[in-house]
Amino acid sequence: MAKAGIKPLDDRPLSDPKSWARTHGTYISGRAYIDGADETAAEMETKWGCDRLRLLVGPELREKFDRQRYLFNQAIWHGDLEDVRRESGRMVNAWMALDRAATEAGKQLLAPTVWEIPLEDGTVAAIVPDDAQAHAVVGEGRKVSVFTLEEIGRLLSNYPDIAKAKLVFPGATITAVRRSVEDPLKAIHDTDEPLDDPIGF
Repeated sequence: MAKAGIKPLDDRPLSDPKSWARTHGTYISGRAYIDGADETAAEMETKWGCDRLRLLVGPELREKFDRQRYLFNQAIWHGDLEDVRRESGRMVNAWMALDRAATEAGKQLLAPTVWEIPLEDGTVAAIVPDDAQAHAVVGEGRKVSVFTLEEIGRLLSNYPDIAKAKLVFPGATITAVRRSVEDPLKAIHDTDEPLDDPIGF
């Protein structure tokens, strides 16, 4: 049974001496480091766009970055406090390395008139003030839908009609749109195994 205020991150009991989240104190310490890495990720997505920065660098650096993402996730789900501290710091360094490489290569930043948000199906919604700003949206291997503020206003105004259409056509669903470049870590469901161990079938 979990202690009040701490939600286990995996199936291991919180009493596991290896778990970084086994006490309130170690949970707070671990979250401080994870939150720092997450804040860096958010800053990079605000600067470069959602899921775009890793696509702006060469395959060697992208591979190193994805390996570090794996190790970071592994530390969160299966590591002790020192693992979380170490891999969180390395994750921040990995984001900064991508940022430097993209900057040095002269890659285009996300325009300040474009706001992006990842959607559940892996696509990205880009919100712009008007049609004149739609040209500022950069796809770079991503599936991006552009919405102007006027279109969003119409969507919000017509929301009751959309809901009625779903009632008229029971079982109607929106099909997922595939991304043109898949995130390799989405295919890995557990980080319990070391990064370079053979995949078991």
